[in-house]
Amino acid sequence: MKLGMWEIILIVLALLLLFGGKKIPELMRGLGKGMKEFKDAQKGDAPSDEKR
Repeated sequence: MKLGMWEIILIVLALLLLFGGKKIPELMRGLGKGMKEFKDAQKGDAPSDEKR
């Protein structure tokens, strides 16, 4: 299942309409953090809260 350019544009427009432009970066940041934690959990690494 491949997504074409038009499908991606449609998804982005739908996200903008649903959440607004100010919420999108916040959602993406949360998604990225969740993906990082998932990858770390797969590797068996401990959470790296020391960096902050």
